Amino acid sequence: MRWDGNRESGNIEDRRGGGGGGGGMPLLGGGRIGMGTLAIALIGWLVFDINPVTLLEAMSGGGQMQVQQGPAQRPPTDDPMVRFVSVVLADTEDVWRDIFSKQGAQYRDPRLVLFTGATPTACGTGQAAMGPFYCPADEKVYIDLGFYETMRNRLGAPGDFAQAYVIAHEVGHHVQNLLGISEKVQAQRQRLSEKAGNALSVRQELQADCFAGVWAHHAQQARQILESGDLEEALNAASQIGDDTLQRSVGRAVVPDSFTHGSGKQRVRWFREGFEHGDMHRCNTFQAASL
Repeated sequence: MRWDGNRESGNIEDRRGGGGGGGGMPLLGGGRIGMGTLAIALIGWLVFDINPVTLLEAMSGGGQMQVQQGPAQRPPTDDPMVRFVSVVLADTEDVWRDIFSKQGAQYRDPRLVLFTGATPTACGTGQAAMGPFYCPADEKVYIDLGFYETMRNRLGAPGDFAQAYVIAHEVGHHVQNLLGISEKVQAQRQRLSEKAGNALSVRQELQADCFAGVWAHHAQQARQILESGDLEEALNAASQIGDDTLQRSVGRAVVPDSFTHGSGKQRVRWFREGFEHGDMHRCNTFQAASL
C-alpha cells in the first residue's frame, strides 16, 4: 500500500501505556479482572459475538465507570505504525468528507484512540481482547495496535492494506452513526428475538464492510494507494474474520444463527461491492434479498 508521505490525521489520541498490569485491569464499578476473565470475554466475542464490554460488565458486577481520563496525548511522530494509522484515518476523512459534501451534508471526523490493556470509553471499559471497536456515544474508534500482530500471526491476515481495512470498517460504523442507522438498528434489536437480532447485526456489519470498500475505491481513484496484492490482502482479512472462520478456528461447529458479523464469503462480497462501485447507496444490506 502506498501511504508514506501522505497527509496524517490530527484526530489521533494516544493512551498507550495506561492499561492495567498483571494484577488485573480496572473495570466498571472500580473492580478488577484477571486474564482468565479476559479470555472468556474474547471467546464470547470470537464465537458468539457477545459484546465484550457487556460481558465484562456482567462478570464484574456492573456499575458506572469510575476511571478518570487524563488529557489527550499526541502520539510520537517517529513511530511508523502510528504514522500508518494516522495516514489511513486521514484518507478516510478526505473520502467521507467529499462523499457527504456531494450529498449536501457535512461529515464529522471521528477520533482514533490508541491504547494498550484497557481504556475508558463512553460505551464502557474497552479491553485490548475485544479487538478494534467503535463507540457511537463518543464517536471514537479504539485500537490496540497489537491486534495487527494477532491478525498476522493468529488469524492469517497479514499485510498493510488488511490493516487499513480494519480501520476503514470501524470508520464505516461511524458513518452509520452519523446517518442514524446505528440508532435505528439498536432500537429494533431490542424488540427482536436473539436470532432475529443477530441477523440484523449481520446486515449492519456487512454494510460497514461495504463502506470500507467505498473508501478504498475512492482512495484508489484519487491517490492510487494500491500496490500489487493489496486488494487480495483486504479480501483475505475479510474472509479470515468471518464468523464461520472464527468459529472453526476455536474448534466449534459453524452455527449461522449465531452469526453477528457475517460469514467470510459474505464479508468479502460486500467489501467488493463497495470497492468495485464506490457508491454507498449500493451498500443497503438491510434491503438486500440475499447476503
